[in-house]
Amino acid sequence: MRENVLEINNLKSYYKILKGDVKAVDDVTFKIKRGEILGLAGESGCGKSTLASTLISLTPPLHYISGEVKLIGKDIMKMKQNDFRKMRLENISVIPQYALDAFSPTKKIKTYISDIVKEHGITPNKNFFKKVEERFDLVNLEISTLDRYSIELSGGMKQRVIMVLSSILDPDLLIADEITSALDVSSQRFAANMLCNLRDEKIIGSSIFITHDLAILYQIADRIMIMYAGQFTEIGPTDEIIKNPKHPYTKALINSLPQVGIQYKDTVLKGIKGAPPSLLNIEEGCRFRFRCPYKTEQCEKTPVREKINDEHFVSCFRWREIGSGNNE
Repeated sequence: MRENVLEINNLKSYYKILKGDVKAVDDVTFKIKRGEILGLAGESGCGKSTLASTLISLTPPLHYISGEVKLIGKDIMKMKQNDFRKMRLENISVIPQYALDAFSPTKKIKTYISDIVKEHGITPNKNFFKKVEERFDLVNLEISTLDRYSIELSGGMKQRVIMVLSSILDPDLLIADEITSALDVSSQRFAANMLCNLRDEKIIGSSIFITHDLAILYQIADRIMIMYAGQFTEIGPTDEIIKNPKHPYTKALINSLPQVGIQYKDTVLKGIKGAPPSLLNIEEGCRFRFRCPYKTEQCEKTPVREKINDEHFVSCFRWREIGSGNNE
């Protein structure tokens, strides 16, 4: 049995603002095995990137409230910042959202990489850059890219530089936060496949791939977890989530996507009516009930996480009734 690289139990992290607590990640539980790519999906504002920020760097107004987060067996929520800082880049790393805008236009790529790793106590010597050059070759970047400025690179090239940098110390867990959103279709496919290659080459141990694009996750993820309004709704093997979803929100997400070979005249795409609720001081109850066609009075209570099989879990009172085995 493969070890768990990450174990999260009942994690809560809120944005504390003057008006109260924004419950952006509220009682989330899941695990990631070594060698696994977990896709994390949901609408904008569902808590995907907040979860990533909680795991990497808690910066006010975001605050850890409660729960357990074990990375390679160590509870990182109880660590001192200096101790956890030593784990970043080596045990856990991130390709952040909007990473393409992070480059300094006045520095060459080689200087940029040197400055970043120095902050983590790494000497960017000849041996280090030999490893960088090997990784550049792996992602189809010319070595001459090191002596160029970021403004000379395309979006896809910048993304590949960031992938090399974030994985340069072979982290146990790499979080990829919306890394394909600013790229064209061919660059999106390359970035997604590259993440798989990094895993297959054992350069990274496991990965969380955060996106709103279920089509990409269907290609690369081993499992998919769906979040809605700060909470877990469903998690399971990719094929089960896409082909046999149990939560009404998961079903609605999939029904809103175009399918290959299906024309508009045959099937009209269905949007999800309404909008997610405000997470500011939100009350008890299923958070999807305001938009759910299956809601009952029971949904005024918060549903518990239920086991469908060893890998598939759902948070819904009525999943047995509405989980018909198709997306209709």
